[in-house]
Amino acid sequence: MTLSDDIVYLKGVGPAKAKVLAAELDIHTCGQLLDYYPFRYIDRSVMATVASLSEESGYVVLRGSVSNMQTTSTGPHRERLTVDFSDSTGSIQLVWFAGTKWVREKLKPNVQYLIMGKPTLFNGQWQITHPELESAPAETPHTAPLQTNFLPVYNTTDRMKQHGLGTRAMARLTETLCNALGNVPETLPPDILEQFHLTSRRQALIAIHYPQNQQELDAARTRLKFEELFFMQLDYQYAHSSRQHHSSGRIFSSVGDHFNRFYNEKIPFPLTDAQKRVIKEIREDMRSGHQMNRLLQGDVGSGKTLVALMCMLLALDNGCQACLMAPTEILATQHYYTFLRMLDGLDITVELLIGSLRPAEKKSIKQRIASGKSQLVIGTHALIEDDVQFHQLGFVVIDEQHRFGVEQRARLWAKSTPPPHVLVMTATPIPRTLAMTVYGDLDCSVIDQLPPGRHPVRTFHRTENRRPLVFSFLKKQIDAGRQIYFVYPLIHDNPKLDLRDLIDGLEMVQSYFPRPQYQVSMLHGQLRADEKAFEMDRFKQGKTHIMVATTVIEVGVDVPNATVMVIENAERFGLAQLHQLRGRVGRGAEQSYCILMTKDNLSGTSRERIRTMCSTTDGFQIAEADLRLRGPGDMQGLQQSGLLDLKLASIIDDEPLVAATRNLIHDLLNSDPTLSRYPLLRQHLDNSKNKLLWGKIS
Repeated sequence: MTLSDDIVYLKGVGPAKAKVLAAELDIHTCGQLLDYYPFRYIDRSVMATVASLSEESGYVVLRGSVSNMQTTSTGPHRERLTVDFSDSTGSIQLVWFAGTKWVREKLKPNVQYLIMGKPTLFNGQWQITHPELESAPAETPHTAPLQTNFLPVYNTTDRMKQHGLGTRAMARLTETLCNALGNVPETLPPDILEQFHLTSRRQALIAIHYPQNQQELDAARTRLKFEELFFMQLDYQYAHSSRQHHSSGRIFSSVGDHFNRFYNEKIPFPLTDAQKRVIKEIREDMRSGHQMNRLLQGDVGSGKTLVALMCMLLALDNGCQACLMAPTEILATQHYYTFLRMLDGLDITVELLIGSLRPAEKKSIKQRIASGKSQLVIGTHALIEDDVQFHQLGFVVIDEQHRFGVEQRARLWAKSTPPPHVLVMTATPIPRTLAMTVYGDLDCSVIDQLPPGRHPVRTFHRTENRRPLVFSFLKKQIDAGRQIYFVYPLIHDNPKLDLRDLIDGLEMVQSYFPRPQYQVSMLHGQLRADEKAFEMDRFKQGKTHIMVATTVIEVGVDVPNATVMVIENAERFGLAQLHQLRGRVGRGAEQSYCILMTKDNLSGTSRERIRTMCSTTDGFQIAEADLRLRGPGDMQGLQQSGLLDLKLASIIDDEPLVAATRNLIHDLLNSDPTLSRYPLLRQHLDNSKNKLLWGKIS
């Protein structure tokens, strides 16, 4: 069989199972099945005994025989099957709640079986629930090529198990395919295979499922990791190189009245050296003749918005319009009023286009945008509607880039010819290794300084028994004229989750802070747009002392007088989100505080997250910790963007491979920009040319 063959023709699959594989795992071909790697292996050469089991035992393999099968009804059409399993040292109970008929038919007394699973103690007796089982091989060395001691274990879904596609069934399919596999086309050039001592692709694909030994498994993993990292970075670096050589853009040669008057008359505080450096980098891009695609990283409160505004003014000085797209109406509205305040008196037309506007208002705004009367346009997804046409769009800012899909950004990018310069902003700092790998097709700028006069937010961890002391502290802050945020993970109670919710939290807060002495606002995503605006305005104007909210306030809320952020069930939030929420305070001259409320018994990972938040306010340190704790595929914004489609490789653990592949591609493109000497790589790029790459659409 070949990698391109339809999976339906593999022995043991057929139309019904092929349909399930397609629906659950997007597996349609034999190659896609081989690309579905085991997540771990059971070493069948390491046998446990019943007598050796302990509470520290993980997944074990036992060899023995069965006896005494008993079936107990647990409800209509439901039953529980228990089986005694014994080896020479003792016995253990096996339990099934599903598939009991198949198990009863399969198990025979006086036959040796291998039982695999995680043992647990129940009423003083060891048991394994839904163990994997297979007939034990004879006590002789294996002779068949794929009869290895390493048993692959695959992730499966409930629907797959219901259709006979559990992990053992998947193993039988991959074994059948490996035995029948014909020629596998190579994807890497021979000199690269030789230079890095990589095994062939065919051998790697077989060995990743059925390695003969640990050395063969390590070699397979190295080859497949190398391939993943190599082609990911090839796509990005080639796109970046091509854009630098071929992509024309508007030339912004002038620095005129808009920029100069704002800089000399309106700038609210002296620019930091980091802000000056970033503006210079953007300025160089915009007068280079090439279309700019630049990622602007900056910690919460570092002044990214001010940099973006000043660069938008450069577009106006060169006869173009500029727009900023934000992910929520709250954030877009916040930017709009910030721009109005900062540009007051400069005769610049600023427009706000959001979905909740009345149809007549939208129509009028769109007409002004099309005519060019609207110079700066702030908006949400409403900006990318088909009937929004710009007169001459020259500069685009995309805020909180991880919240937008590729197609959304591309539609905005396509609203002008030549395409506008694009600045992508994120307040979620990205570690340098990750940025160089994933954003290889974007130029990166970093604002790594905070404006003068900002105090680092002091962060504390408190558990429920300290709540009275926390509330006493909050009353002192309110008495001093400050305001407070409370953030909850849920709006309403969920009986399946042991979490505080906003509705109960509102009652608790109001009981500790009763009216009329204290006023409380409430904000969450299910409120209407006008209700959100009303509650937010009350808090901004100081009419309410406390804002009880969900994470809807994560971005775009700027109330300098708010000095305390209380995050309930903080253990349920990721580091990036905790850092974003903490960034809602510390925006004024007063000392600010973040209080992380958690339950008493925290997992090791949760405790490490809380410790990290209390020990640093540096967003880049927090991003590094997040990368270590969660892995890059789970970092906010990257997984949903599809940028880290890595099955085996890890940006952290495989940093030497990351660096090797990055440097290799850099050298290849420098010596052969079109890769004409590498037909395999050229073919890959040609096959990928219709894909939307990050650098082309920001």
